Parts: sequence; structure tokens; C-alpha cells
Amino acid sequence: MPPRPLARRLLAPLGTLAGVAAAFAYVGTVDPNEPGHYPVCPLLRFTGIYCPGCGGLRSAHAFVHGDLGAALGANALAVVGYGVFAVVMAVWLIRAIKGVPMRLAVSPVLWWGVGAVLALFTLVRNLPFGSALAP
Repeated sequence: MPPRPLARRLLAPLGTLAGVAAAFAYVGTVDPNEPGHYPVCPLLRFTGIYCPGCGGLRSAHAFVHGDLGAALGANALAVVGYGVFAVVMAVWLIRAIKGVPMRLAVSPVLWWGVGAVLALFTLVRNLPFGSALAP
């Protein structure tokens, strides 16, 4: 089977990148710090508990505006996620250019580890000594 043309190989990674860039552009334009633009986190609203995503929109807004300190303060885990996304996108684009398929074989151990990090982040940010992680 002949290799697919470069434009066809780049379609999925560039489409994904365009979608994420559009989402970041929207959040960068529509300030989540102003009430009424986005829905309130239901877990926070009904229980007062910060979920792992609470502050994520404020973090993305600050990140888009180049304020890394505010982005980390709103949701440090989200900022780590932006970095992971950037690395995965770079690998995906390089592999697409070279014509090597992108295969993500993630072991269950890694998924359990991600779940444990999310649970620990949620727990710590809701305790008094972890208030620095609260949005």
C-alpha cells in the first residue's frame, strides 16, 4: 500500500490542534472571571468541594494572556495538562510528517496513576493545608 499524501496525514493532528486553539481563543476572549459567561461547576455548587477541573477555565484564560502565575494559581494540574498536550501534539505532528502512525497504547497502570493523581489533587486542594491549590 502506498503511503498517504502528507496533507492527508496531517489532517487529524492539525484538525485537533485547530479545535483546541479555537477553544483557547474563545476562553481567552470571553473572560471566565466575569460571572454569567460559563456554567458553575455542579460539584462546587451543590457540595462546596472543588473538583480537579475547578479553575480550569480561569487557568486557560490566564495562560492565553501569558500570566503563568495566575494560570498555576487557578489550576496547576490544568497547566501540567497543557504541557502534556503540547508534547503529545508535537510527537503526533512529527510522526505524521514522517508517515509513522500515531499509536497510544496506554497501560491500565498509567490510567490508575492518572486517577490517583486526580484524586489526590482533589483531596489536597479541599483541605486547609492545600488551600494554595484551590482556585
